[in-house]
Amino acid sequence: MLWIKSLHIVFIASWFAGLFYLPRIFVNLAMVPAESVAERDRLLLMARKLLRFMTIIAIPAIGFGLWLWIVYGIGWGPGNAWMHAKLTLVAVVMGYHHACAVMLKKFVRGEQRHSHVWYRWFNEAPVVLMLVIVCLVVLKPF
Repeated sequence: MLWIKSLHIVFIASWFAGLFYLPRIFVNLAMVPAESVAERDRLLLMARKLLRFMTIIAIPAIGFGLWLWIVYGIGWGPGNAWMHAKLTLVAVVMGYHHACAVMLKKFVRGEQRHSHVWYRWFNEAPVVLMLVIVCLVVLKPF
């Protein structure tokens, strides 16, 4: 079980690294002047590659988590309401990942409508989500 838990942690950390950085690329994209085509294309290439990496890494991250939950029974039974809260937040993280993919498509089509300040705030969400999820797992408050 410790191998599965270790792999889960490594893949989660890698997935979140992408979730931390992709919106930062969005901040930069929102600041690119219209005449700076090369800069925009370079940032879009970086964003597409990062999104692909994040999506590939998310699969084993979620898979190992499900393995721990279903096979080893972590979070089952009375006194494990923290797991329900964690799973809810994991669903939110997956939704955030999907939202990033939708936003990237809008950037590619030139349809993004948010300012760089909006993306700076959007960039903070995975930090808060990871903090709460880690606290739930470590502290098991309920």
